[in-house]
Amino acid sequence: MAFVLPDLPYAKDSFGSILSAEIFDYHHGKHHQAYVTQTNDQVGPAGLEGASLSEVIAKAKAGGNAKLFNASAQVWNHSFYWQCLSPEGQQPTGKLKDMIVRDFGSQDELLAKLKAESVGHFASGWGWLVLDGDTLKITSLHDADTPMVHDGMKPLLTLDVWEHAYYIDYRNARPNYVDALLGKAINWEFVAMNLDGKGVSRADQG
Repeated sequence: MAFVLPDLPYAKDSFGSILSAEIFDYHHGKHHQAYVTQTNDQVGPAGLEGASLSEVIAKAKAGGNAKLFNASAQVWNHSFYWQCLSPEGQQPTGKLKDMIVRDFGSQDELLAKLKAESVGHFASGWGWLVLDGDTLKITSLHDADTPMVHDGMKPLLTLDVWEHAYYIDYRNARPNYVDALLGKAINWEFVAMNLDGKGVSRADQG
């Protein structure tokens, strides 16, 4: 069974001035779709037909197949990223809020550190909030790299900082894009759900 482009969990015009429908047309409809197509074209020759997306990613990484790893990891990263966004302007609550205060001092400090990591990441990549044991940590990964192939990184939240994620709406102003998402568009309910350590499964296929 071929991998598919997952539907967005919201209408592409629901974010108003934060993210335009046009950027979803290109980012989801063209860039993400291209990664899905590239992955499907390569799984057969790699002998991985029937494997789940997460299995393809892990085996491509272990086998040194950089082309397949980059395509398949980008399918997963984007599928996870869409779920990290919400047009409803949520705030962390409950256990997640308590952990943020414990590990960062305050929500504002978490957001400041995640912004600094994401904005300061050189070239293409992803800003991440991850769970390491029972501790929240912030990191960033280059290009298509993904937490699922790193020990001590269970994914909670990601920000796509490839230029294609923001250039239509924000041109080269990555800080403005990151500010807008962190201030108004994070799905904190999804982030809290991933505290169970099963975040990888929520963007998996197959």
